[in-house]
Amino acid sequence: MSAALENHNNDGGAPSGAEAETVIRISGLVTRFGRQLVHDGVDLEVRRGEVMAMVGGSGSGKSVLLRTAVGLLRPAEGSIEVLGVPLDRAGRSGWRELERRWGVLFQSGALFSSLTVVENVELPLKEHTDMPAPLRREIALLKLGLVGLPQDSAGKYPAEISGGMRKRAGLARALVHDPELLFLDEPTAGLDPVGAAAFDTLVRDLQRNLGLSVLMVTHDLDTLVAVADRIAVLVDKRVKVGTMDRLAADQHPWIQDYFNGPRGRAARHDAEGQAESKAGPHTNAVDGEGTE
Repeated sequence: MSAALENHNNDGGAPSGAEAETVIRISGLVTRFGRQLVHDGVDLEVRRGEVMAMVGGSGSGKSVLLRTAVGLLRPAEGSIEVLGVPLDRAGRSGWRELERRWGVLFQSGALFSSLTVVENVELPLKEHTDMPAPLRREIALLKLGLVGLPQDSAGKYPAEISGGMRKRAGLARALVHDPELLFLDEPTAGLDPVGAAAFDTLVRDLQRNLGLSVLMVTHDLDTLVAVADRIAVLVDKRVKVGTMDRLAADQHPWIQDYFNGPRGRAARHDAEGQAESKAGPHTNAVDGEGTE
């Protein structure tokens, strides 16, 4: 694979190594549902300013891990620290503060059908602040514009807008508190290729412009290419982490099938072409002529 794709997978200004601040630290995580073991000693760190994408086979526990990281599920063993706060010791006030510092977009958008789009976006402000209603409405409308929704969508109900618009409305709600950390669960699931590509671009632009750290679950190889700095692969109830380039060289059978199968090769080939196209012809330092 070309250096262009390796650079693409590491762009976005995310620091690495010892210089990076860890915003999510998962250590020795064990998750069970009855006798079913889902995670067996998962270790994962997400750095500030990066997009970490989680992939894995059906039933590997991707969404379970995300829901555990936001406290919706309790692990059987292990520890989770988010934004410097151990979740098992956060307390009520600690949880309320964390909920203002992160935003969550669930797979379907999870909008309340009885509320209009703008009322859905306002809801976290209503629950967590004593902000006056006119200011809440103004902020909600700004967030809807930020995610690319037209003004006339604000007064509609979720059933009256498309699936892609519901995803954007859910993203606007996740951003309403100006969070520093964003959780995304299958953000492009159910979207057509054009809509999925547009949503990928939106997420990457917002992450860069707002300085967000992102942990996302996805199955979409195009999303990995467009958005992810690093990828966490859930296999054998544990996690392997790396760039797409490095993971494609991993000899685990599922990882090989995923990254080096026909769809994986096509996605990586497209990314190389896009990265090289953006770079343009190289200039020869001696005679100033363009070289390929």
